Amino acid sequence: MSANESPAGRQPTATYDSPFMKACRREPVPHTPVWFMRQAGRSLPEYRKVRAGVPMLESCMRPELVTEITLQPVRRHGVDAAIYFSDIVVPLKAIGLDLDIKPGVGPVVEEPIRTRADLARLRDLTPEDVSYVTEAIGLLTRELGPTPLIGFAGAPFTLASYLVEGGPSRTYENAKAMMYGDPELWADLLDRLADITAAFLKVQIEAGASAVQLFDSWVGALAPADYRRSVMPASVKVFEAVAGYGVPRIHFGVGTGELLKLMGDAGADVVGVDWRVPLDEAARRVGPGKALQGNLDPTVLFASTEVVETRTREVLDAAAGLEGHVFNLGHGVMPSIDPDALTRLVEYVHTHTAR
Repeated sequence: MSANESPAGRQPTATYDSPFMKACRREPVPHTPVWFMRQAGRSLPEYRKVRAGVPMLESCMRPELVTEITLQPVRRHGVDAAIYFSDIVVPLKAIGLDLDIKPGVGPVVEEPIRTRADLARLRDLTPEDVSYVTEAIGLLTRELGPTPLIGFAGAPFTLASYLVEGGPSRTYENAKAMMYGDPELWADLLDRLADITAAFLKVQIEAGASAVQLFDSWVGALAPADYRRSVMPASVKVFEAVAGYGVPRIHFGVGTGELLKLMGDAGADVVGVDWRVPLDEAARRVGPGKALQGNLDPTVLFASTEVVETRTREVLDAAAGLEGHVFNLGHGVMPSIDPDALTRLVEYVHTHTAR
């Protein structure tokens, strides 16, 4: 295999030997790579300018706009990877579900999925449904060159939570009621969503994404036994569906300290860790053979530069013995974060970890 040829028969790629990709493969890196969840978003004034007057879902369907927004944090912060600008409900919208992203609220589903008859509304996703994704990733990979592009999708549990609740929830009472009370319907719902999610990730990989992240944002609401029984099979199905492409697969959720090993066992190459569990402890829980991603508390960035650097060193020290480490926040960039704090953070991690 040549230096720039990736496994599983994929074409040679300029991103293969990038620090991000090496870290995901648990190989030696010149410095710890950095990217941020929600780096392409509301914290950047240039983002707010180009998004002005454009609804969120519409902005996800304009290839030139997606390209510009995805590139903005790479230009400004010098991060080691771009993440495709989209939203986890885009594939659901693409198959015809009546939903919207309401400012200040989040995804709202007009008719929640509550019965077996409702499953018929979840048809298969085809590449033609999201042709704008293929076009945007083509534009992006030409612009990014050796900088990897991370594709992503929402995991079946998190998508199901939105669909069953009809919108964001703190208790997930309707979703959990279905999971506990009608486990066959729940399993069929997650299986259907696994197929849609896998199809969406395949489109992104085939268009040129170098890695993918599965966001199970709300799965931390579950006990390990419930995750293993009622959620893990669908996540396994997603990861297995894209395994043959040979791209790194990242798995992330919030409040998932008790689920970290299971999330790795579901098929991830890299396990994302929020700020609640130190990375050395997370590595013990996950076990060998996985890289870790994380995990500075995003709110630390509101403190002084000195405090940010101190807390960043703590994260890097905890990661010192890891097989592979991708530096990130423990969740997404907050809208009111000073973008310059992110730029300084990238530079600090690169400098402090230079080998």
